[in-house]
Amino acid sequence: MGNGYDIIIIGGGHAGAEAAAASAKRGAKVLLLSLSLDALGFMPCNPNVGGSAKGHLVTEIEALGGIMGKAADKASLQVKVLNKVNGAAVHSLRMQTDKNLYHRTIKSVLENTENLTILQTEAVEILVKEESGVKIVCGVKTRHGAIYSCRAAVICCGVYLNSRTLTGETIVESGPNGFLRSEILTKSLLSLGLPLRRFKTGTPPRLKGNSIDYTKCEIQTGDADESGYSYECPPRNDVPCYLTYTNSDTHNIILSNLDRAPLYNGSIAGVGPRYCPSIEDKVVRFKDKARHQLFIEPEGADTDEVYLSGFSTSLPSDIQNECVKTIAGLENAHITRYGYAIEYDCLDPRALYPSLAVK
Repeated sequence: MGNGYDIIIIGGGHAGAEAAAASAKRGAKVLLLSLSLDALGFMPCNPNVGGSAKGHLVTEIEALGGIMGKAADKASLQVKVLNKVNGAAVHSLRMQTDKNLYHRTIKSVLENTENLTILQTEAVEILVKEESGVKIVCGVKTRHGAIYSCRAAVICCGVYLNSRTLTGETIVESGPNGFLRSEILTKSLLSLGLPLRRFKTGTPPRLKGNSIDYTKCEIQTGDADESGYSYECPPRNDVPCYLTYTNSDTHNIILSNLDRAPLYNGSIAGVGPRYCPSIEDKVVRFKDKARHQLFIEPEGADTDEVYLSGFSTSLPSDIQNECVKTIAGLENAHITRYGYAIEYDCLDPRALYPSLAVK
């Protein structure tokens, strides 16, 4: 085989970017394969870094010389520490970021990392050879037919692996935000005897900011004197977010249309995240709650689009329109992008050693 590398990274999201940068900094010759270079470090789900259960992880990445914390600081719009009413052990830094600036920052860092080559293409097969009865990774084949040899492959496909998006009756074989998906690699992983699972996550609708009546919402400012993750680039912390709530009208519309909700009509087979339920799940599972919090958060400094955090949904577009207009401040809001659920394949973690190498 030609085109030899020490390590090939498949996928350029948060995990792939860190894996590629860390490997290259350690002196390995690295190839990063991405379906789209426009998706490097892209945040299709929510434009923030950190938060509960993740803020400490970003800090650990920063301490180990990673790139996420510095990029978040550079792209910051607002900084907030969550769970302040509780003990220090659960305090968690959360940074609202400019989605496009974060992507551009990660892309620039990777482009300027020594020993790292970036290529836009689809990985379709993990090649192996046998040595003393043990299968050893020896290369990766791409959709263009090219073969790149390697001593290890790191798979960071995220939500792109054999994925499809669902908005009511509309089901599209695609990755998030309209990006391409990885269509063939699943077959290669199964042929190697690796156990796969089907997961699901969701996104909320995006709204046109100047169609919102913010006087009916509660302003949410950042916390003063927060230093960010890296202590190198003082984060911007002057862009407000806003708080509003669902109500009984919102809930009644959702409950009356569960037969059109992929999460409840059998269209979705994947398992959703335990601590980040869709609005349909919240309304069904927590019927004692008269309302649920929704945070209106900016997508970036150079766009009017905002993100309706807490309203992840796969409901049909017409129902999303109805629901949004029941919410205080959003009565005349214009949806720019409908929310969707995304189903995707992932590796069963019980097939991994603690080192994350496959057994």
